[in-house]
Amino acid sequence: MSQGEASSVQVTIAGRSFRMACAPGEEEHLEVLAAQIDKRIQDMRVAFGEIGDQRLTVMAAITMADELSENRHRVADLEDQVAALQQAAADKADASAALVESMAQTIDLAARRIEGIAHSVGGVKG
Repeated sequence: MSQGEASSVQVTIAGRSFRMACAPGEEEHLEVLAAQIDKRIQDMRVAFGEIGDQRLTVMAAITMADELSENRHRVADLEDQVAALQQAAADKADASAALVESMAQTIDLAARRIEGIAHSVGGVKG
């Protein structure tokens, strides 16, 4: 098989085997995903009894899609929080830089005054 060719893996979901195509190296990931779906269907079968494989599969798909949607919203909220924290940090850094600049100007002014006083005192003596 060349590098560009698809690979495949055999998975079992709800007691049925399926041959699934995937990218080379993705076989284990696909097996894990299939196992998660199979477990969800098994859990629903225990909770709801034998209500039909197709119905259980659809219910499992809908609950997993709902969880995915909820997680996407959580990620979006977290991204917004991170952006707000980054902006707050940038604002604090700007404020700190302005404070440092102000302090530097004050020290420079004080140094010039001290030099002026020293020069005046030195000039009076001389």
